[in-house]
Amino acid sequence: MKHTYKTKNVCSMQIRFTLDGDVVRDISFLGGCDGNLKAVSKLCDGMTVEQIENKLAGNTCGHRPTSCADQLAIAVREAYDSERAG
Repeated sequence: MKHTYKTKNVCSMQIRFTLDGDVVRDISFLGGCDGNLKAVSKLCDGMTVEQIENKLAGNTCGHRPTSCADQLAIAVREAYDSERAG
């Protein structure tokens, strides 16, 4: 299922991705550091929600308490939990 997540406290404005069970694919960011976020998207493509959380959750950016990578971890977890809840 396709998901869109509105980010909070980061330069990117939105994350889009497809969730197939617990596998995340087709990740794209709207705004933010284009080259870095393209790399994050490619590296995370095909990972599970848990793998993304383990690698990216808690990463910060400068003085911010979060980062685009951390927001991705939050987004995929929320989407996964929402799908499971029905």
